[in-house]
Amino acid sequence: MITKIDHLGIAVTSLVEASERYRQLGFAFEGEETVIDQKVKVAFFRAGESHIELLEPTHDDSPISKFLNRRGPGIHHVCVEVEDIEAALASYKDQGIQLINSEPVIGAGGCRVAFVHPKSTHGVLLELKEKK
Repeated sequence: MITKIDHLGIAVTSLVEASERYRQLGFAFEGEETVIDQKVKVAFFRAGESHIELLEPTHDDSPISKFLNRRGPGIHHVCVEVEDIEAALASYKDQGIQLINSEPVIGAGGCRVAFVHPKSTHGVLLELKEKK
């Protein structure tokens, strides 16, 4: 069901400063995007076959803003690619795994995504991603 780790999401207070640092670290910049529904601006960096996504909130009530206020900058989530997101969500629900999204939503790059609650994954926010 899970095909690979797609990316690590990192919450940052300044996308400009964080992007410069990741460039200095040798990560290849691949672009930026604003995801209006998630209230976040994202910078994408290649890390082999995976990616790093830097996440800056665009509103005070965004999930990333709330994360930064509670924990400060750092790893926000791990994203795994799945072949069939509906099947994964149904399987998790049947097993009693707590979901944040019971149905997929549109995320960065127009991909369908859903989140699994950290209470069910030992404190790690897990994102499921199905490519277009």
